[in-house]
Amino acid sequence: MPLRLMTCGSALGGKSALVRQLLEGARDANPARKFVVDDLPGNDDYTPKHARDFVSAASSADIALVLVDARRGLDAQVRRHSHLASLLGTPRIVVAVNRLDPVDYAQDVYERIASQFLEFARATGMQDLACVPISASTGDNVTVRSPHMPWYRGPTLLDCLVAAGAATRASQSIPVAPAGDVGASAGDPLTATQPLPGAADQFEATIFWTANDPMLPGRAYLLKGAGGAAGATLAAPKFRLDLDTLEHLPARTLGLNDVGVCNLHLDQPIAFDAFSDDRHAGQFALFDRLTNEPIGAGLLHFALRRSQNIHWQAIEVDRAAHRALKGHRSCVVWFTGLSGAGKSTIANLVEKRLHAAGLHTYLLDGDNVRHGLNKDLGFTQADRVENIRRIAEVARLMADAGLIVLVSFISPFRAERRFARSLVGAGEFCEVFVDAPLAVAEARDRKGLYRKARSGQLVNFTGIDSPYEPPERPEVTIDTTAFPAETAAEAVVARLLEMGVFGQERPGRA
Repeated sequence: MPLRLMTCGSALGGKSALVRQLLEGARDANPARKFVVDDLPGNDDYTPKHARDFVSAASSADIALVLVDARRGLDAQVRRHSHLASLLGTPRIVVAVNRLDPVDYAQDVYERIASQFLEFARATGMQDLACVPISASTGDNVTVRSPHMPWYRGPTLLDCLVAAGAATRASQSIPVAPAGDVGASAGDPLTATQPLPGAADQFEATIFWTANDPMLPGRAYLLKGAGGAAGATLAAPKFRLDLDTLEHLPARTLGLNDVGVCNLHLDQPIAFDAFSDDRHAGQFALFDRLTNEPIGAGLLHFALRRSQNIHWQAIEVDRAAHRALKGHRSCVVWFTGLSGAGKSTIANLVEKRLHAAGLHTYLLDGDNVRHGLNKDLGFTQADRVENIRRIAEVARLMADAGLIVLVSFISPFRAERRFARSLVGAGEFCEVFVDAPLAVAEARDRKGLYRKARSGQLVNFTGIDSPYEPPERPEVTIDTTAFPAETAAEAVVARLLEMGVFGQERPGRA
């Protein structure tokens, strides 16, 4: 079976020329010596695709071949690539100190770089290292020993790679954990490590973020791994890892190319093994639930004990019993639109009509909820996601109680509105898009918020410096430039009647 070889390291370090020599030398010296090579980009300006390619290559490679330009030494990219490869479980790392010919094959240059790399490796917990001085352009020490470096008595790079590959295949353990404690305090009974349970729905994990849009705690993503697929949300990072300084930095989110440690919550248990025990079973990929685009990858550390200690309590007075008592179906009616579009006005009129008909309702308004339940949240994207996550869960509980729940929130992101819909059953969610052009909403500006946003006094304001994503297929769309609020409310009530939330003849007793 061919060895999987990943090349990375110094930008413009000569990887392509080296790979050609290795492949030719391996074929000429011994046809059985075969490599499958992932030659990664040698620049520091990574796109999401480059980041995903690196994670994919490193997590499946047998060996990481890290090139160091002898003229530049141990630069930031060499440190980042080698540390990432180690974190992602690449079993062995071989360092090729290249371009020794421009520095006259100086032994002291090579030994200084090798010493610095070994010191860096010890600090990051890397193991199973080898280091070879080479010149790819002249072939020195690549597949044949160099006459220009008599001071080097070790194997050629090709021999070193073959030996490393043989050792990898024979090894039954893969050292991957970085130095330092990445887990919780041993005194924390909820999060300390435990024997692997085989299946769980909450974990601590290392996350490699590979998307332009930041990771948002509380947003619903899709996880796919060896143990299955599940909906996933991430808690705020315990820390972000600085791959240059090795510091653990505080962070509220993760951006493109960031690496951090987070708690991970799934909507159903999956089978798993810790990555340190099984490289395959402990890996997973993250996807956007709307677009199915890959956005990250991760390594499972351990299951959280709380995942084994919390169980669903059966309740005899269930949703059906609440509905029977109230005489109508429950439903979440979700009003979304720009500030000033008229959501609260229409929602209030809808509730008055339903209440007058004898139906059991409750109105959750964005401003009102921020005075209590969500008063700790600001208006960053992460806070907006958490704001909607909480209110969606509250709406679900109220729907379980048999109520028609009217939710009036800007709720600017499709992902969170889709999450809210997913919490209730089919036919129990009615999305109402209160559509008003920005100019119209801004002209109303009863609260003066647009004026403050335009002047810079209010940041992250939807429609000005924070995006609004209109619904794609709402149950009701209301053009507030064409219809008065009363007509809009009647349209919503008519849609609920059409959905069968209540009956036509006796709306309170259907």
